[in-house]
Amino acid sequence: MKPTPATSDAFHHDLQGDEIDLGNLARTLWRGKLWILLSGLLALILGVYYAYVAAVPVYTANSSVALESRQEQVMDIQSVVTGLGGDQSTINTETEVIRSRGLVEQLVLDMNLLEDPEFNARLRPPQKFSLSRAIKTVTGFFNDAPTEVDQASERAILDSTISATLEAISVTNLRQSFIFKITVVTQDPSKSAAIANRLAELYINNQIAVKFEKTEQATVWLSERVTSLQKQLETSQTALKDFSSNTKLVSSEALAGLNRQIKDLRDRRVEVSAQTDMARANLEVLRANLGSNPDAFAAAAQDPTLNQALKALRDGSAGAQEAFEARSQSLISRAELTLARAETQLEALDASIEEAGNRIETQSQELVKLEQLQREAEANRLLYDAFLSRLKETSIQQGIQQADSRILSRAVVPNQPSAPRKSRILALSLVLGVMIGAGVVLGHEMTQNTFRNAEDLEAKTGYAVIGQIPKIPVGARRDILDYLVEKPNSAGAESIRNLRTSILLANLDNPPKVIMSTSSIPGEGKTTQSVALAQNLSGMGAKVLLLEGDLRRRVLSTYFNNPNLPGFLSVISGEIPLEDAIFHDKTLNADVLFGQKSRINAADLFSSSTFTDFIAELRSIYDYIIIDTPPVLAVPDARVIGQSVDTIVYSVKWDSTSHSQVLEGLRLLESVNLKVSGLALSQIDNRKMKRYGYGYNYGNYKGYYDS
Repeated sequence: MKPTPATSDAFHHDLQGDEIDLGNLARTLWRGKLWILLSGLLALILGVYYAYVAAVPVYTANSSVALESRQEQVMDIQSVVTGLGGDQSTINTETEVIRSRGLVEQLVLDMNLLEDPEFNARLRPPQKFSLSRAIKTVTGFFNDAPTEVDQASERAILDSTISATLEAISVTNLRQSFIFKITVVTQDPSKSAAIANRLAELYINNQIAVKFEKTEQATVWLSERVTSLQKQLETSQTALKDFSSNTKLVSSEALAGLNRQIKDLRDRRVEVSAQTDMARANLEVLRANLGSNPDAFAAAAQDPTLNQALKALRDGSAGAQEAFEARSQSLISRAELTLARAETQLEALDASIEEAGNRIETQSQELVKLEQLQREAEANRLLYDAFLSRLKETSIQQGIQQADSRILSRAVVPNQPSAPRKSRILALSLVLGVMIGAGVVLGHEMTQNTFRNAEDLEAKTGYAVIGQIPKIPVGARRDILDYLVEKPNSAGAESIRNLRTSILLANLDNPPKVIMSTSSIPGEGKTTQSVALAQNLSGMGAKVLLLEGDLRRRVLSTYFNNPNLPGFLSVISGEIPLEDAIFHDKTLNADVLFGQKSRINAADLFSSSTFTDFIAELRSIYDYIIIDTPPVLAVPDARVIGQSVDTIVYSVKWDSTSHSQVLEGLRLLESVNLKVSGLALSQIDNRKMKRYGYGYNYGNYKGYYDS
């Protein structure tokens, strides 16, 4: 389906809209400067309240601990109570040790932090208002039953206090150093310094305690091992002595000779085994080719006599066949005899190898057992000596352990709170407020779905804008005519005059006589536009009729002080003549034919030939006929009336009617082959237009307009 001008131009406009115009972005932010400033001011007020009223001041204290790196040794006492290395994994481990729950638990108990409300939430006074408490009260969840906090055990209270203390403590390692910085943040400066110093002391003491515990455990373990090894050494030495005195052993040289002999036998067996396999393979080849393939048999046998018999067989000599077969059987018998000799020799070698192996095994078992007993006794002696030496070293070193760290600097009581940083909070609040305000302004602009200038309206719909009508500053509808008459050079009057000019000059060969005014939805100013256009055309000396085509609302009478006259339905039905239903307004200087309530559906009435004939009759009487119709999206009346008119003026309310409503209204008219002659952007607010930065300002032409 070929796209309509409205849809194709709208699509082209959307493609252009993908680019970000920084100028338009800046203008949008400038238009919303009041909202941005208001948002920034509110955020600044909240920041002031938080920084000076709500925020609780906290104090930060720092202590430093230096790690003394040591190289681990294997054979001295440091292998029992090892020092700390200097690699990154060790540094990370010690950082976590300082913040471990076990060490912090010692801190909590040592400094009696369970009695401090800052860390023990149970000691804090109840809040006057709590959102969670209010929700529980409203939902009925909160009652007199004991809560989880009331039922908490002493261990749970201690755990929660430890967790709160951990949140106040942070440990960092200074880059490229072995120094740990312990930072404590509390609501009391003295408390912060005391906790930082005490935690450093507990960390040092913990290192010494761990080393002492390890040394003590090592001493006990080594004592047990030395006693056990001593018994094992005595047992192994006794077993070796008994075995040596009760056993007769051959020499190691004789065993070596037997091993060489069995090696020679095994090498000979390999050769004989290869010969046996070759003889067996040769016999199988001969048997396979006997009688079936003389050539293959002769090639496998490699016997000169057989080759001569084969040549005689090929020459066809008498008796050649018998000679060949006899020689073949002889060769097979010889191959079988060769295989039998080889197998017999192989069996003899296997028997010799087995006998030699048995002799070696018998003579070497006792020698192996003797060597095993000797090695076991020697190993037990070495282990016993090593553990005995280690036990003596460990016993001597008990009680002289040193920590692997030392306190480098103690924390001092801070003079000023570290938070809140009021100037930073105020600056961030102001920046955040401005950003939120700018985001709201830009978000509102991005969601803007109305028309604010003629260019956007033309680009979106594909139709020309033939009029831009400002909002007429009057209080009541009936005052509009007086305003236009009293101020013929006002911006509103000039805009109607421009609309009239565009309509009449659109087709000079066939000037329009019947003009229809419609819109997408109610309240877009189409009736005001119809009245003003009728007044303007009558000012040219033309005979004009203003016909009310909206039979449902019938708001045209609110513009005139008219008697209760019958409407054009009475004229169409023939009840009264046209001149009796016409109302002539002196200010308008034109005739008005009001609508009339009917039991017949308005769309059916306008579709009748009677209405078409009635319009044709009016053409012969009046120079111009202006029909004010209902909105296109509300009822189908406008699409029906449009079949009898010459020009359709489609009103779009400025910054009010959405894109989809306008496009849908135009689509409905196009669906019945009605082409809008032009669009009128109505009820333009000059002040807002200037604020939006679209440049539409009648004040720019104040030399031509009356104020």
